[in-house]
Amino acid sequence: MAGDLHCHTKLSMGSMGIDDLIMLAKQRGIGTIAITDQDCQAGTIRGRIIGERYNVTVIPGVEFSCTDNRSGSEVHMLCYLSESPDRLESLCRANLAARKRATQFMLHKFIQRFSITPELVQECAKGSTCIYPQHMMRALMESGLTDSFYGEIYEELFQEGSPSNILHPARFPSPFAVMDAIHQSGGIAVLAHPGGSAAMDLLDELIAEGLDGFEVFHSRNNREEQKQLLTLAKDNNLLVTGGSDFCGMYGRGCVTIGHEQVNDAQVSSLLTYKSRMRRAKRMAG
Repeated sequence: MAGDLHCHTKLSMGSMGIDDLIMLAKQRGIGTIAITDQDCQAGTIRGRIIGERYNVTVIPGVEFSCTDNRSGSEVHMLCYLSESPDRLESLCRANLAARKRATQFMLHKFIQRFSITPELVQECAKGSTCIYPQHMMRALMESGLTDSFYGEIYEELFQEGSPSNILHPARFPSPFAVMDAIHQSGGIAVLAHPGGSAAMDLLDELIAEGLDGFEVFHSRNNREEQKQLLTLAKDNNLLVTGGSDFCGMYGRGCVTIGHEQVNDAQVSSLLTYKSRMRRAKRMAG
């Protein structure tokens, strides 16, 4: 049952379709995956159907973009096992609209700097709900202007510290508002890859407001941060999740599905979480 609870398909930041993603999980011996596209739930039903065909358990999920109001930084919140996913569609649409507006500003600067046509970038993003920096980098690769997605050009264009970046940050709801929306839909709210980001400073407040867990096992969390998150989860009786953040060829470094995993007990804890919480509430009442 050990699984990978954070995977992207071509619908958002990944390069691989749902069918191929699940087939790869099967070949890699991964029994459980969660499809967590960015601000998009479109693949959840098909994912479950294809998963049943290949005997891979597919946990429905989505990764929501959030903005920390104090730092202005983007952080991410994962939703698993929503009982009423339709209640989250308006949030998905609003987030995608905000990202598309920001992307238009970046794309304008990008095509001016490199004389790349917007049609080429759109072709590179075909099948995705939005254009992401990886799609712009792919357009440069297609044009022979770079040989990698991540390198000097990426750092120049898309890193906050770069004096010549083309970033135009989108504005999303706060993680507290997103967490509330997840709970209103009957879902489980898990803070995604907090390591090395503003999310680490929000932990205590999010826990106080009802956060259900942390993504501990992720390459962005260093060993010290993983240790800190594990201790916090244990002390507060919270879920521990993890995942590869698999994006296919758009991933950083050589990362395949299952690169980061959770064990059987952690998968089971996620799958039984809501029933355990309901039972505890009945006993307390």
